Amino acid sequence: MTAEAIQNKLFINGEFVDARSGETFATTNPATEEKITDVASAGADDVDAAVRAARAQMEPGSDWQKMKPRDRAKILWRIADMLSARAADIGRIETIDNGKPIFESQYVDTPAAAECLYYFAGWSGKVTGETIPIADNAFTYTLREPVGVVGAITPWNFPLMLAVWKIAPALACGNTVVIKPASNTSLSLLKFAEYAKECGLPAGVLNVIPGRGSVVGNALVDHPGVDAIAFTGSAEVGRGIMARAAKTLKKVSLELGGKSPNIVFADADLEAAARGALNAIFYGKGEVCAAGSRLLVEESAHDELMAKVTERANKMVAADPLHPKTRLGALVSKEQMETVLSYIEAGKSDGAKLVAGGERTDIGTGKGYFVKPTIFDDVEVDHRIAREEIFGPVLATIRFKDADDAIAKGNATVYGLAAAVWTRDISKAHRIARSIKAGTVWINSYNLYDPALPFGGFKESGFGRDQGRDALEKYTQTKSVWVNL
Repeated sequence: MTAEAIQNKLFINGEFVDARSGETFATTNPATEEKITDVASAGADDVDAAVRAARAQMEPGSDWQKMKPRDRAKILWRIADMLSARAADIGRIETIDNGKPIFESQYVDTPAAAECLYYFAGWSGKVTGETIPIADNAFTYTLREPVGVVGAITPWNFPLMLAVWKIAPALACGNTVVIKPASNTSLSLLKFAEYAKECGLPAGVLNVIPGRGSVVGNALVDHPGVDAIAFTGSAEVGRGIMARAAKTLKKVSLELGGKSPNIVFADADLEAAARGALNAIFYGKGEVCAAGSRLLVEESAHDELMAKVTERANKMVAADPLHPKTRLGALVSKEQMETVLSYIEAGKSDGAKLVAGGERTDIGTGKGYFVKPTIFDDVEVDHRIAREEIFGPVLATIRFKDADDAIAKGNATVYGLAAAVWTRDISKAHRIARSIKAGTVWINSYNLYDPALPFGGFKESGFGRDQGRDALEKYTQTKSVWVNL
């Protein structure tokens, strides 16, 4: 990756610029611990400049507001085409910045981002109001209008894809966006901004401002020129955003953490369930908000399933994330690795049985933030590793007696983002799906997504939905019009 291929400046009003303060921060390859580049670090003045640029494109007569919805759709489609054509380039950038395997970034995450753009391009021009008959002497109708300037704050685990989940519907509805990517992983989104400009997106419609959350995030939430905040990240930060946004009564959507139950009954296809269990927790190194981090197993199937799961986990070996066959990459940072290792120690201290992994590893270089795929058995619902989001490759296995016990233990969490159930009994599967308090429930599968299907949480996993028709609600507001006849 040449220095020329990487964008490392702020993207404001259609141009890549230095921070006004001149400040930068280093971003590091987590697999090698080597610095990739210095990224411009935005301050409050840069946030204001980005918001003003976005605000200008919301004014009547601006290029963006004069553009027909189908022409907005064409731009989104072109960006999607470019993402698809350049998946190898942007995938490589994301892999060296995040540590995830190139297989994921190039062949899964980037194509998913492109599909999201294609899907919401189709919604441009289809976001409509309705006529509502009230009285003979009145013509009444509603308009669905853009909410305005959207401030988006996105995490480091899926830097490109989760950003596009917010950018695509916001732009399709005619809004403008100021987005703060995670400091650890700003590079792929800055490259995306380059593609968007190349595809004809007017200056100011999309602005990307990396920097510290305590500075950029707070300034974005506080800014009176921002109409809505769309956030994906931790519950702790989400609470802070919600409190700050109350000062200006912004529209807020929060997609937060999870401690998702992956429930396996004895009548399931245990081979498929074992594969699904590994995918649920070890895809993305476990740095996935919807990760199936709690494996709930019916007692009579426990020994057989655990033998299959641990055998497969022990065959997973960390390797160079840029190698196409690698399936286990590096955690995003030293801090995150230390957090994961501390949870492993907590699992041991609480009395859970460590049956796989449980330690740091490397790929023969002595460098990199790699942790072995880790599995705990005999976990109780009150153990820390069963209650708290670890955000790493650590699986907590809990036994259950019957369907009612599975439901009770599955719901024994403050979170409600996702869940899964494995069984050949379709009636039981639907019963569990209705009873589990989660925004997504997979049946005999895990980690399957589509742009047409809403994604979001119950309880402390937040509110609002990304993807699907439901996402449009976050980025529009309804106006009622009454015409006396």
